[in-house]
Amino acid sequence: MSFRARLTLVAAAAVAAAVVAASFAVYFIVRNDLRGTVDNGLRATAEQIEHLPPHELGRVVTPPPEVGGTGGYVQIVLPNGSTYRPPPEAVTLPVGKRERAIAKTGRGSFFRDMHVAGNDLRVLTVPYAAPGYAIQVARSLDEVNHVLGRLVIFLLAIDLCGVAIAAALGLLISRAALAPVRRLSDATEKVAATGDLSERIDARGTDELSRLAGRFNTMLGALEESRRAQRQLVADASHELRTPITSLRTNIEVLASERALPPEERRRLLHDVVEQLGEMTALISELMELARGEQRPGDAEDVRLDLVVADAVERARRNRPGVLFITDLEETVVHGVPATIERAVANLLPGGARDRARPWTGNRRGGSAVRLRPVLSREHGAWAAGLGARPRDRAAGRGGARRPRSRRAR
Repeated sequence: MSFRARLTLVAAAAVAAAVVAASFAVYFIVRNDLRGTVDNGLRATAEQIEHLPPHELGRVVTPPPEVGGTGGYVQIVLPNGSTYRPPPEAVTLPVGKRERAIAKTGRGSFFRDMHVAGNDLRVLTVPYAAPGYAIQVARSLDEVNHVLGRLVIFLLAIDLCGVAIAAALGLLISRAALAPVRRLSDATEKVAATGDLSERIDARGTDELSRLAGRFNTMLGALEESRRAQRQLVADASHELRTPITSLRTNIEVLASERALPPEERRRLLHDVVEQLGEMTALISELMELARGEQRPGDAEDVRLDLVVADAVERARRNRPGVLFITDLEETVVHGVPATIERAVANLLPGGARDRARPWTGNRRGGSAVRLRPVLSREHGAWAAGLGARPRDRAAGRGGARRPRSRRAR
């Protein structure tokens, strides 16, 4: 059963319970009122005849033509339980211990329901004026029962109509109340089917369901950002590892070739391989920290930018032996996060070697050259210091893996 059906059923059941409770209350109020009217009539009749002689009782209380009709009954009870019915009474009312006790003591009175000849009677027993006697006055309850029977039918009809109306209203109310839930469900199903985390729900309002929709939108935004960060991490890792892996492969292929190498060049290649493996190990470790979310941003401090550039150029020379990096450095201190500055420099060097290198024939193999000079400006700040980078290059240096070494200002 769906939640909407359960909500409709609960609403209908609640209204039905309220209507049935109200119907019971109406029934018992009307019943007590009708029976109270009968009791008052019996008391009035008893007060009227309790001082009359027995032979005159029949003139005051006119018996119905048959038991159950309109009219009343009267009967005198003796202490031994025998009865006297004034003419033309033909119905004998049952006599019990309480009736005999009133006849014997002359005190007390009580009402009692009796079933005589297939009909319900209301009977009042009171002391009679003559000592040692009691008088019973009775009246049929058929009229009362008839009215109550019609009332029951009427109340049942009202109950059924109330339940039907409650079910219809519950269906309409549940449809309106569950509209945000339906939108939330549709959005989750769409996200599950398409994988599109940009889906959002209209979360207008301040009620619980609107707040739930807002929290769901926040969750989708967090998931979307997490997916974007994952893709960016993969792209950054690919970018970071491509150059050292290529250089490492080249050095290993040269070492593995059958061509004889001078001892000095062989030692240099082995040294480069060891250094590159160390750099890759540190880079992979920091990428893993980023993936696990364990890395925390550092604090800003004074950094020797010229030393950072010199260290980065040293690594770049190993990775790009065909490029000549010409440095024109002087002591330069900038204020920033060391790891971020090192990251910016490391990202800008490959771009400079690729986009700004000029042909160079300073060795037999030929190649290209990149000249580095200090350029400090208010616009670029620490991001472009020493490299002459454009403003858009700053975004390329943010985030990403940290270099294991940095140069603090001394």
